Amino acid sequence: MNHVYYYDFPIGRLAIADNTEAITQISIHDGFDKEEYQLIETPLIKKASLQLSEYFEGKRKNFELPLSPKGTDFQKRCWEVLQTIPYGETWSYKQLAQAIGNEKACRAVGGANNKNPIIIVIPCHRVIGANGQLVGYGGGLPIKKALLTLEREYR
Repeated sequence: MNHVYYYDFPIGRLAIADNTEAITQISIHDGFDKEEYQLIETPLIKKASLQLSEYFEGKRKNFELPLSPKGTDFQKRCWEVLQTIPYGETWSYKQLAQAIGNEKACRAVGGANNKNPIIIVIPCHRVIGANGQLVGYGGGLPIKKALLTLEREYR
């Protein structure tokens, strides 16, 4: 059974979903199918919420949660590598493509980044354009900027 629960954070309301065994989604949107997801605050969802609260307070730099994002093998590989970007640092799409072993895959890496279902914990906000500019973020550039500013402040 899939569960979802909503919490308010400094960047707005986030939905946290699990499948009882792992976090499957953390997102800004609330379009969860009521037939597929029960509105229940499970222990795992509560744990994720607490860790996110610690993150926003500058007390947590790494998350300790079981994750199970849905995606292609390529997307999952990109999301694994995203989790290696150190707190408070940024990489370009090219650096991310190089880290997965295919420096020509910048566009594909960007597409995978855009489909990341577990924001913040899988830190897609740490990927920026080659020119150092903030580009592309599903939650909007102001949220991306806020997350990067927070991390630089508490680094």
